[in-house]
Amino acid sequence: MNQLDQLKQFTTVVADSGDFKQLAQYAPRDATTNPSLILKAVGKPEYAPLLKETVAAHRGEPLATIVDEVLVRFGLEILKIVPGRVSTEVDARLSFDTAASVAKAHRLIAMYEAAGIARERILIKLASTWEGIQGARILQHEGINCNMTLLFAFCQAVASGDAGAKLISPFVGRIYDWYKKSAGSGWVEVERAGANDPGVKSVAQIYTYYKKFGVETEVMGASFRNVGQIQALAGCDLLTISPELMHELQASDAPLTRALDAEVAKLVPIHAVTYNEASFRFALNDDAMATEKLAEGIRAFAVDAGKLEKMIEALK
Repeated sequence: MNQLDQLKQFTTVVADSGDFKQLAQYAPRDATTNPSLILKAVGKPEYAPLLKETVAAHRGEPLATIVDEVLVRFGLEILKIVPGRVSTEVDARLSFDTAASVAKAHRLIAMYEAAGIARERILIKLASTWEGIQGARILQHEGINCNMTLLFAFCQAVASGDAGAKLISPFVGRIYDWYKKSAGSGWVEVERAGANDPGVKSVAQIYTYYKKFGVETEVMGASFRNVGQIQALAGCDLLTISPELMHELQASDAPLTRALDAEVAKLVPIHAVTYNEASFRFALNDDAMATEKLAEGIRAFAVDAGKLEKMIEALK
């Protein structure tokens, strides 16, 4: 049995891609998208007709409406392939506006429902800012499930769990990137691999906390740089993996063992914590890595959203 199949025995495998034509061979249960992944996909010749067709069908409508139509169209195509859920992201430029994020989520859900897709199959991706987390609190009360993205700090995970978010996506690879860059020539890869990888340690801490205190929010490790990070998080609720890394796992028959275990987590001697807005902002500010990567991630997604808008403008 290959490592991808072994992993699926104790972790739900999710495809991290907007390239739905590539997904079927890996049989993931769910799929996640973001503006960068959609932008990457529409840049490929095989997706150009889909983009043109969607823009043509909504010519004359506001640009923001057409962008939403493109995002939902990709989501609908992905849902033909995966049996579970697709994550569709709220514009990163709304990351500090709770009301606008909620309004955008309502619009995306309405579009999916108009296409015959039940809201249970959609996860609305929101940045794990204080405002995004409060948006999730509102949406979850309405039965709209949220996926908290750009999550780097423990306080973001705790606050997301308190808000009742359906799922969080801690970014393993981006945490690893920051610590590696920060260490410079002092970085020794072999010493910071596997369970010692700073991104892996972050997710393991969150997983342990959630299982210890019965937090129902699902933990989905994201943004992997190598298969070692995935192997070290085997047993996590979900892992969202790029097609390239799924291919690597599929190519190996080496034994894969469970690394995270909910029953073991329940025995770990830790205390529960809670955050209000002030203590959340201080804890986030106190974590240089999380502060920098959150800001950088929002900026990058905003830039790619702008590029996607320009592509659509050119076709209008």
